[in-house]
Amino acid sequence: MAGTRGEFSSRLGFILAASGSAVGLGNIWGFPTQAASNGGAAFLLMYLLMAFLLAYPALMAELIIGRHAKANIVSALRQVSNTTFSRFVASLSGFAGIITASLILAFYAIVAGWMIAFAAGPVMGAAGQEEVAGWLTGFGHGRNLAFMLIFMLMTCLIISGGVQQGIEKWSTRLMPLLIIILLALIAYVMTLPGAMQGIKVYLLPDFGRSFNFQLIVNALGQAFFSLSLGVGTMLVYGSYVSKTENIASLGRAITLIDIGIAVLAGLLIIPAMYVAQHNGVEIFDAAGKLIGEDTLIFTVLPALFSTMGDTGIVVGVAFFVLMTIAALTSSISLLESPVSYVTEVHGLSRRAAAFLVSAVITLISAIIVFNFGDLFVFVITLTTRYAQPLLGLMLCLFAGWIWHRNHVLEEIKAGFESAEQSFFWRIWPAYIRYVCPVVILTVFGQKVLG
Repeated sequence: MAGTRGEFSSRLGFILAASGSAVGLGNIWGFPTQAASNGGAAFLLMYLLMAFLLAYPALMAELIIGRHAKANIVSALRQVSNTTFSRFVASLSGFAGIITASLILAFYAIVAGWMIAFAAGPVMGAAGQEEVAGWLTGFGHGRNLAFMLIFMLMTCLIISGGVQQGIEKWSTRLMPLLIIILLALIAYVMTLPGAMQGIKVYLLPDFGRSFNFQLIVNALGQAFFSLSLGVGTMLVYGSYVSKTENIASLGRAITLIDIGIAVLAGLLIIPAMYVAQHNGVEIFDAAGKLIGEDTLIFTVLPALFSTMGDTGIVVGVAFFVLMTIAALTSSISLLESPVSYVTEVHGLSRRAAAFLVSAVITLISAIIVFNFGDLFVFVITLTTRYAQPLLGLMLCLFAGWIWHRNHVLEEIKAGFESAEQSFFWRIWPAYIRYVCPVVILTVFGQKVLG
């Protein structure tokens, strides 16, 4: 099956593709504002701890199951099941993962469309097309629908190219570009008045908050969900990895890149917030709290860019191009999950499956656009607050309890012969069995009750 399904042609290609899946809009705007609102470096340190101790083991569960099964999430979970009941649960969990990934992409495409529109807005304004620029940066059904369609088409065309000529090809182009733009923006923002105040907020810890329960839960949730865990996207990517690769090493590389880009995003966003404040832009609400992510991205930062004159046009375009790339690398993996199922189970060609699934998700997106007030927050809450943590729990249970321990070890030893004597194998099985399920349930309970 691996030959017909395709595989990543190189270790670097897989790492960049999987890292691209993990690095999304949540890393670029979610992590920095979480850090700024939760004790700065105290949150940063707890986030790093949680990412390595808990998110990395959960990521490994998906990668190992995926590479073993060489199949979509439904078929993969059924392969590691050993009873009629567990296979039934596998089917339910797999289909729930596909539906959740599709719904996430449905609202994600709308937000990503805003990023494209805001990237084009300053250009049109500089060209004297103020009315068009206003439409691009305003809020309306027409704008939302048009740019959602553009983003979904971009995602669909990449996925239709297959693993090597689609996912890998574009990930190896987009991820380096994302890092270059991010570093360039950081270098520029650091030269502006007010930036050092943001650096202090971000890097000087308030250790009095380090062991605050809410901070720990927030850091854990950010670490777990920033790695795209719970909906099977990493499982599907793992299914395209060669048996000769050291799967534990690949997982570490993905985790390091994801964390690194989140930390770098903090070095951009938080100093930029305080530069904006220095320039007279409000960054705190009436209660004295830092403003929310959506207001920050679409109000505060554009207001900052407008105070920079012609330079602000370039910086603004670069920033929203950065956000668009981050969205696109994540949307690719979200679309791949249902497309892999349709191609493998129903026998459609990849191109036909990509356009069919994209059409269905686009229709759902359009329904959300025209019922924005009722559906947008509802779909986000349903998928990220309820479905994603529960699906993450199920994947941990499959890897830790349902799939036989000896079979798990055999899979890890493919490409890592000394796995049985490694520190990873001494720690990971207990983590995935006991620690990760308890922690996921803790985060889930906090999100539901909090």
